[in-house]
Amino acid sequence: MAIISPNLKYNQQRWQTIVCLTLGFWLSACIVLDLVIMPSMYASGMMNTPDFTVAGSVIFSVFNRVELLCASLGLTGLLVLSTKASDFIKKSKTAIIFSIILLGIVLIDTYGLTPQMTALGINLSLFESVKEVPVAMNQMHGSYWLLEIIKLVIGATLFGWCYRQPKKID
Repeated sequence: MAIISPNLKYNQQRWQTIVCLTLGFWLSACIVLDLVIMPSMYASGMMNTPDFTVAGSVIFSVFNRVELLCASLGLTGLLVLSTKASDFIKKSKTAIIFSIILLGIVLIDTYGLTPQMTALGINLSLFESVKEVPVAMNQMHGSYWLLEIIKLVIGATLFGWCYRQPKKID
């Protein structure tokens, strides 16, 4: 049986707090963006203006970079916690796989979907207005929402696992 020093337990508590705060911030920011900001932009008619593609590109590009930081910090925290001599997470391998999946989703959003959707949405003709949304854009929206649901479910699961762990220092 390994003896765990108080400093090691303090580090475990610190990393557990970092992971919980990171996941909480990330998931709440995703929900606000998806369920408040984008629907309000749609309801205000901004999606019909020619500048919406640029605004959406800027919003999602910045948000995707924040998501990359959150995914990386969450993965780092779970890797640190899984190496400790205590049973922090009984399913640490699953937690690490889940956090790698989250990082993969964010990479797909950042370097795949956002640039592709921006390219499809840009109107290159100054004299024509946008008549309808391209079919490929609707398919990408479907892919985005599928990845977003997976991200929220996996992120909430990881948050629950981290939050339920004891935070006491003996």
